Amino acid sequence: MKKYPSKIGFGLVCFILAVVVGSTIPLISPPIWIGLIVNVLLLVFIAHLFKTTYYVIDGNSLIIKSSFLVNKKIDINRIRKISETNNPLSAPAASLDRLEIAYDRHGSILISPKDKSGLINHITRLNPQIEVQYKYRK
Repeated sequence: MKKYPSKIGFGLVCFILAVVVGSTIPLISPPIWIGLIVNVLLLVFIAHLFKTTYYVIDGNSLIIKSSFLVNKKIDINRIRKISETNNPLSAPAASLDRLEIAYDRHGSILISPKDKSGLINHITRLNPQIEVQYKYRK
């Protein structure tokens, strides 16, 4: 079993902070306590999501975990393709530097491991049939 933590993207963190701080400023004077409390709780929840998002290869399974929201298990033999992407769709990924995992006929999920090449190498060792598509040739 090998755990791959999610990469935490500076750009994504800056965007979230800008939105939350921008929405907090009008709540400061005069203080609107319920709004301030909601924004603080939102920041705590987002930080929790970022810290609890990770990916595990256990045997022949890829497990994608993000707090209590996502707990997905994919059989590595069902993975067809791994592609590098910056797709901004909602995903169990704390960065926009992502991998799209395509499995079965139409399934796909976006993840953002800190060690992308390590995860790709690990998965393709278990299933060499997987097509890997890089954004730029390495």
